[in-house]
Amino acid sequence: MRYSVQLLTAALLLLVGLNAGAQTTADMVFESLDHDFGKIKEDAGSANFNFNFKNNGKVPLVISTVSASCGCTTPEWSKEPILPGKTGFIKVSYNPMGRPGSFNKTITVMANIPNGAIVLKIAGDVLPKSLSINEQYPIDLGKIRLLNNNLSFVRIKNNEKKTDSLKFINTSGAKVTIGLKGVLAHLTVKINPAVVEPNGIGYIVVTFDGSKVGELGFQMARVYLTYNGEENYNYGINVTATVEEDFSKMTQKEIQNAPIIDFNERVYDFGEIKEGKKVEYTFKIINKGKSDLQIRSVKASCGCTAANPTSNVIKSGKDTDLKVVFDSTGKLGLQSKTITIISNDPNQSTSILRISGNVSKAQ
Repeated sequence: MRYSVQLLTAALLLLVGLNAGAQTTADMVFESLDHDFGKIKEDAGSANFNFNFKNNGKVPLVISTVSASCGCTTPEWSKEPILPGKTGFIKVSYNPMGRPGSFNKTITVMANIPNGAIVLKIAGDVLPKSLSINEQYPIDLGKIRLLNNNLSFVRIKNNEKKTDSLKFINTSGAKVTIGLKGVLAHLTVKINPAVVEPNGIGYIVVTFDGSKVGELGFQMARVYLTYNGEENYNYGINVTATVEEDFSKMTQKEIQNAPIIDFNERVYDFGEIKEGKKVEYTFKIINKGKSDLQIRSVKASCGCTAANPTSNVIKSGKDTDLKVVFDSTGKLGLQSKTITIISNDPNQSTSILRISGNVSKAQ
């Protein structure tokens, strides 16, 4: 009998303990855990939504933190404890400016609830704002505006032609006749139309002829524009391309017997350099192929860097020195420069070496 009473007492104590434990957390019940804003305008200001909830628990509900997955989303919330049976809110504001397109964001709520956290979700589709002429064509070239003033052909073979164009608008308020200055031999440039009406659209059409470039590697040219016969060398466009040798007609046997360029290393760090000091390092250019490796061109990314190979022709299985000298005069802080080597290796005609260092003031 005494044993039965002890078991009953233990069971009652356990039940009381469980009930007490169940009352140590609140119960946060939301009307909805997600919200779709649908379509909203980019320039209409922040979109807001209140996630309303009720505390169905038996103790006050305390929200410790509310954090969003993106800085574009700002949460506000009930800061005072929410008594049992009472309601509160999590207000979420989404800023669509500069964020056209669809979005999905999360908001994590930390509180004295089971598992300690609950995740809310918002979604929608931002309709882009109407752009002004200045926003559509941000580059101001006097009487016309362009989306950009740099035309890059990226890579082009030395027997290839490519054509591309830049779109512009006449914002001068009058007719403009556009002419050209400084067009190099490998470029053909046309203005279409040559006479542009006020608010009229035109195109600068450029053809790049790789066969007329004197050397391989990166090429940059600046073409200047004239308006109504008046020259102004502040107005122009840049045309760039990396000209490469065409190996497409090589036979499989020729490729198997071709030179293969390699280096003892491709990156070198000089470490600490006192400003005004010249430092140097010698890379090894190695030919691991079966025929002569010919160095077509060596160019440094900065006039502060000189790079010269001992020989421009490297026999199979041989190597040559490439001495690189960096002049730190006028340079302070972290420096990173590149040396581009153009060769007749059909699988790696362009190779890039890098040097770096930290230039500090001389004592």
